[in-house]
Amino acid sequence: MSSNENRPVAVVTGASRGLGRGIAVALGEAGFTVYCTGRSERKAIGPWGGTVSDTAEAIDQAGGKGIVAICDHLDDGQTEALFKRVDAEQGRLDLLVNNAFAMPDWAVPDGNFWERPLSLWRDMIDVGLRSSYAASHFAAPIMVRQHSGLIANTSGPGGKVYRHSLPYGVGKAGQDKLAHDMAHELKPFDVAAISLWPGLIGTERTLAGIAAGGVIGDNAGNLPHIETPFFLGRVLAAIHAAGDAMALSGGTFYSTELASRYGVTDTDGRLPESRRPLFGAPLYQPIAGKAVDTRT
Repeated sequence: MSSNENRPVAVVTGASRGLGRGIAVALGEAGFTVYCTGRSERKAIGPWGGTVSDTAEAIDQAGGKGIVAICDHLDDGQTEALFKRVDAEQGRLDLLVNNAFAMPDWAVPDGNFWERPLSLWRDMIDVGLRSSYAASHFAAPIMVRQHSGLIANTSGPGGKVYRHSLPYGVGKAGQDKLAHDMAHELKPFDVAAISLWPGLIGTERTLAGIAAGGVIGDNAGNLPHIETPFFLGRVLAAIHAAGDAMALSGGTFYSTELASRYGVTDTDGRLPESRRPLFGAPLYQPIAGKAVDTRT
């Protein structure tokens, strides 16, 4: 075991760009060792740039330790090898963030499922939901052995209301249910699982869409709901620091409401507005025995 700095250890899947990159860097800011997974090490895949090497360097600059972990999460063998590597190198795993997901640009506007290619199911269910299950499958034995740890799924209100496409909604509903049911099975081992609903995430693609006059509106949110990609990572770092993840386990939460609970602000010092008035309460509450009210 080479973890001689006594840093908490995290794996963030889909960390080349966007939300995953932001979460990973924010965890680095909080002092984590972060394994950043993605398919692109030195050359960006897709139009929006970003590689896991870029993310790892940004984590180092933020004060953490970034580790490049090339992994195609459609390949279970690569996913299994990733967690064997983490266990061998660190001997522990404190946080898994299931964030791997594929959202082609053409899939952002709402559209009929029969008019879209079947590959959209692979992108959002296989790359998204199934990879969360597989990563959790291989991460859980490490956490169960140490009787601690948190599995966090990045999700959204698409599991409750219609947004973007049918596969998108099925995937988000699955992320919430996955966390809820994992929480039941992990509870005897003091390992927590939660699902998180961010606001509008200010990625390059989202900001470009807003500039072009799209994205925001009654079915998405408006400027007060925008969060930087780093915000959710700050929330997760605060949950880890507080040590009370088991009180949340099984629940689905708006990120900004959890931020209010833990006294977290975004990088600009503000607390984004919750989209609860638009989408209502998440379906799943914690399994600890009583609901946790995270509203401001």
